[in-house]
Amino acid sequence: MLWTFAFGLWGLSRQDSVWRDEAATWQVAQRSTAEIWHMLGNIDVVHGLYYLLMHVLFECFGPSTTTLRLPSVLATGVAAACVTVIGRRLAGVWAGLAGGMTFGLLPAVQFYLQEGRSYALVAAGAGISTLLLVTALQRRVRTRHWAAYGTAVLLAGLLNWLSLMILAAHLATLLWTRAGRAVLARWAVAAGCATAGVLPLIVFSRGQSAQLSWIPPLSWHMLIGPGVLLAIGGVGALLDRPRVGRLSSAAVGLPLLAVPQLGLIVLSLIQPLFLDRYILYSMLGLALLIGTAVGSAVQAARPRFPGASRCILPTVLAVAMLALLPQSLAKRSPASRVDDVLAVASDVRHLKQNGNAILFVPSARRDTKSVSPNAFAGLRDIALVETPEKSGTLKGVEAAPDRIRAAILAEHRVLLVTDASRVARPVAAARDRVKIAVLGRYFTPVADKQIRGRRVTVYERRPTPR
Repeated sequence: MLWTFAFGLWGLSRQDSVWRDEAATWQVAQRSTAEIWHMLGNIDVVHGLYYLLMHVLFECFGPSTTTLRLPSVLATGVAAACVTVIGRRLAGVWAGLAGGMTFGLLPAVQFYLQEGRSYALVAAGAGISTLLLVTALQRRVRTRHWAAYGTAVLLAGLLNWLSLMILAAHLATLLWTRAGRAVLARWAVAAGCATAGVLPLIVFSRGQSAQLSWIPPLSWHMLIGPGVLLAIGGVGALLDRPRVGRLSSAAVGLPLLAVPQLGLIVLSLIQPLFLDRYILYSMLGLALLIGTAVGSAVQAARPRFPGASRCILPTVLAVAMLALLPQSLAKRSPASRVDDVLAVASDVRHLKQNGNAILFVPSARRDTKSVSPNAFAGLRDIALVETPEKSGTLKGVEAAPDRIRAAILAEHRVLLVTDASRVARPVAAARDRVKIAVLGRYFTPVADKQIRGRRVTVYERRPTPR
């Protein structure tokens, strides 16, 4: 756990950068509880519990990149600790230690280890619930133990309801180990209560599914990553020599890895949902199986080479860290994300003149203003008719295209905040097409800055021909 904490604190601020997903957390966390509740009725209800948690933290400790990301670091450390304890119980000390230290090194985990979103917290909930399940299979436990299990699954489900696929993974473990009827019955009650608690969120969030329209349909090349992960996990499971009816790291780790991966693929055939962050918790299973492989190597070497066997884990970790060092450094740089909402705010501060107009294309780029309002002081948001807070949205409500056109034509100097050329998508919305067309026809760009995926261009009105 301490190893993962240290790994997470390394480069936590990412050079004081915040990308668009984290900007959503940042701006919502600074709203009042009533404003958050109003917004959840329109969008992002699936992140409601997380937003309320971050609202409390921002109120207590103030908005900063540390407050934004530290919960994910702490949660990942807890998840790593769960892997360690499970591995130690099922495959020995070396397997547990290797699995726990591997978890924070996995590339997917490194990316979300320092992310101001809920995915690491979901992984922690999945780790805790899996540890509680293993404890129930190893010992006689009381009702309060199963209540704790159900609570962990419930909280993870409220943070991301796709985490409920872990129940299918746990059921596979129970059937693999031939758990008794009493255990199955108690698990079914706990799982049913947790699912019932998350069900209203699932039903309500279906009405907001249009938010996911940007996710591309499942294609064959998207299956390469899961295929590689399942192959690695399968090797680790085979080294554990799994047998039906025996509780082992394979019986726990393989379903934990495979079921969420395969489940998300199946769901993506119905509606495009295939994003690895939704099933980050499946990396718990991969780490457990890799730890088992390392533990098996230590056990195999110990009879003949007792001294050298103790060096296997440090050697593996050293090689892995060196091999992953370029990727680790890259993930801790601003360039690891598609953009940085804070960097362009600095350019706006230097380029603006009091009384200038400001436009955003698309309107979602207004997140820069929401996160850094001081940088936009003195600028008039001429397209906006209702703020994000009042409208219960993340980007606010803009005027009709004809009114936006008239507002632009009444200006002499306009700042446009948009995406940098390398990441910009074709302009689709009618309002945005009007903004670009009017600026291109009646204005001249006099300054242009692009930095970290965002762009600010200053336009001045062309002289009217006589």
